[in-house]
Amino acid sequence: MIYTKLYYILTIAVMYTSCGVYSFSGASIAEAVNTVCVNYIQNEAKLIEPNLANKFTEALITKCQTETNLTSVSNNADINFSGRIVKYEVEPIAIQKNETAAQNRLTISVEISYINQINESENFKQTFVDYADFDSNQNFSNIEETLNSIIIANLIDQVFNKAFMNW
Repeated sequence: MIYTKLYYILTIAVMYTSCGVYSFSGASIAEAVNTVCVNYIQNEAKLIEPNLANKFTEALITKCQTETNLTSVSNNADINFSGRIVKYEVEPIAIQKNETAAQNRLTISVEISYINQINESENFKQTFVDYADFDSNQNFSNIEETLNSIIIANLIDQVFNKAFMNW
């Protein structure tokens, strides 16, 4: 019984003192990294949705604040995110016999630069893409906000996983 308790205490101690700091989200962040800066993600897509850049930027800030112990700062951070939305497009994907689309796809692509001032080997610049399909008989303007929310959440997860989960 005492050996079991000692084993658990020792296991927990080793987990907390190993390679870095781990959050409950599973993020692996070095102890020396304390701050994060998320620069405004510019919308440079051909088709502009006016609130998309704000929503994406805020979602990334929120994800970093809620799932890491990093402090959000406006400059001189240990970790810096910047980027731009490069694609916001609706296109038909399921053409029927009468040459009309049964379904459409909203695709959003965002190019993200991640700079880690503490460990430069982790730096990356990558384009992340996600999409949502919807029936062509639906009014896009009625579902656009919902589709954007779903896609943004998926994109934020991709960026976060690449930056902090070593995926």
